[in-house]
Amino acid sequence: MVYLLSLVLSAALVSADVSNYWKSFTTKVDPRNVTIPSITQTESLDPFKECVYYNPDPEVIDIVDSEWPEVWVKATSNGMNETEEFRNLYNSIDWSKAPNIPVRTANAEGVLNMTGYNSTADPDCWWSASGCVTPKLADVNKDIYYCPEPNTWGLTYDDGPNCSHNAFYDFLQEKELKATLFYIGSNVIDWPYEAMRGIQDGHQIGCHTWSHPLMTTFTNEEVLAEFYYAQKAIKLATGLTPRFWRPPYGDIDNRVRWIATQLGLTAVVWNLDTNDWSAVNAATTEAVQENYDAFIEMGKNGTFDERGTVVLAHELTNTTMSLAIHNLPDILDSYKNVINIATCHNISYPYFEDYEWTEVMNRTITDSKAKKNTTTTTTNNAAQHNALKSAGNTVGGSGVALLGALAAAFFLI
Repeated sequence: MVYLLSLVLSAALVSADVSNYWKSFTTKVDPRNVTIPSITQTESLDPFKECVYYNPDPEVIDIVDSEWPEVWVKATSNGMNETEEFRNLYNSIDWSKAPNIPVRTANAEGVLNMTGYNSTADPDCWWSASGCVTPKLADVNKDIYYCPEPNTWGLTYDDGPNCSHNAFYDFLQEKELKATLFYIGSNVIDWPYEAMRGIQDGHQIGCHTWSHPLMTTFTNEEVLAEFYYAQKAIKLATGLTPRFWRPPYGDIDNRVRWIATQLGLTAVVWNLDTNDWSAVNAATTEAVQENYDAFIEMGKNGTFDERGTVVLAHELTNTTMSLAIHNLPDILDSYKNVINIATCHNISYPYFEDYEWTEVMNRTITDSKAKKNTTTTTTNNAAQHNALKSAGNTVGGSGVALLGALAAAFFLI
């Protein structure tokens, strides 16, 4: 079967390069020939050993602290909004054309203040208020939120690279699955070899900002810095600069979209949410499993006979990755295609560099089994999510690691 393509969308996305900012980024990594140093953290399957911090070999990844924001702090920290490279970028943008949309506010728990906002009229296409994915503004990139091909599961994982992801990535490799992995810049700087693994295994890498904030609560300068330094970090560790990003918590409006568009970035949101980030005990893990069960059933009952889905899941903790490992075999059995975003939208160039994505759907595949293997409204509590993220990315997060091990053991019973 020759697959129908979303050619107009693909062409528009590929032509989205409106700035050469990414050409100033440096890297020593050749994405076509990635060699990851052999250290315990890159080879072990023990989360406690994987998550011991290391200093990368400067001949492979040269990280100079003074050139980066503080990890897990907004990207304007450490004076990064005053550097020559950032000021040049900021001043190259015509801010008079930016949408006149106010900076939002949120309380200490990460709950957005929507008082006075008309979510029915939704003038700002504010996803957090309305689930809007179609910008009411010209000259901004439209969100991706589904796969055009019927009965397709858009395979995406947020919040990587996680230090303890070796077993998960091994599983994806065993199943010959290529996911879209949305990497956080702070995680990339903390765990650069783990980011290299993502590109070595052939996954599509996307941007998930520098510090995982509610983006609509940041000023224009802060939003720009979150994009810029995350992109710079991903380039450093993978040799590639993504054209696609995912807003943390889905929090995006036309102001944030406009800034992203200035950098040639297109948002990828979702239309199914596993809520796996909330799996912190037996009860919440069971609730997430029920979500997976319902989504797997949708692949069998015709829900996605007209077009496919993009599913939100996370590389956040050992529990979220264990849930993915447990459910992917059933997902593969229930959906015709289990594939990344670049493939499901037939996007040939998901990076700014001249690096062609060859795993596209516009070809005839006679062996259906081979094809399956090779092409294969939520409100998040920001504070709780960030606490989980921090625990999952340090050796001190032993409770999360233990919970993940217990969850894995439960699934194997």
